[in-house]
Amino acid sequence: MQGNQSTVDPAEVAKFEAMAAEWWDLEGKFKPLHMLNPCRLDYISQQIATEFGCNLKAGLPFKGLRILDIGCGGGLLCEPMARLGATVVGADAAAGNIPVAQLHAQQSGLDIDYRHITAEALAEAGEQFDAVLNMEVVEHVASPEAYLLACQQLLRPGGLHICSTVNRNPKSFLFAIIGAEWVMRWLPKGTHDWNKFITPDELFTLLSAAGLTPVDRKGFVFQKFGWSWSLSAQDLSVNYVTASVKPA
Repeated sequence: MQGNQSTVDPAEVAKFEAMAAEWWDLEGKFKPLHMLNPCRLDYISQQIATEFGCNLKAGLPFKGLRILDIGCGGGLLCEPMARLGATVVGADAAAGNIPVAQLHAQQSGLDIDYRHITAEALAEAGEQFDAVLNMEVVEHVASPEAYLLACQQLLRPGGLHICSTVNRNPKSFLFAIIGAEWVMRWLPKGTHDWNKFITPDELFTLLSAAGLTPVDRKGFVFQKFGWSWSLSAQDLSVNYVTASVKPA
């Protein structure tokens, strides 16, 4: 990256600043993320364990790994990664999220390095990580291409990048916007812009252009009868997640 170029979209940051205090409210505006979190964590943990040969049944299986959660919000992913033994940095462009995350980590007895900083600034500072978690962020940035390049630069050779986002099709408009924002009111209206959604093929192309090698993709599927989420190898029609590696 050159200079202090940033892909942060101030309007997008403002949306999440307004909701910062509710990050750990299970019935608040982030209820959808709390519901999705076990499914996200299962995917993330399995991918990290596979890539780095970790035994998830061992105590502190991620000890020795340095993990960045970019767009960390209130720390919903940072805290589980720290409990698994990783050295965790949580970064967010929304300043209001950081004290919320810091306070909750302190109350939970966890040592997590939270920073109000962008991916580009971290890359420019020469920071390096074994894994970068980039969850539900790429659809909110001004330039996905530049943003993913910064994420790639933050990885050590052989590092793992996990990125989730929302597909762009009529079904995602129905479920992610009309359903989640208008009907269920899980999120404030305007949280998502359908035009910024990215198809799985488009994301794989963007990841490859950024210098990463895509190795996996799965769908997050909402089970309305069980009121829970599950992973699917076939259904990537709305929410989905990808794994890619930086060549050694």
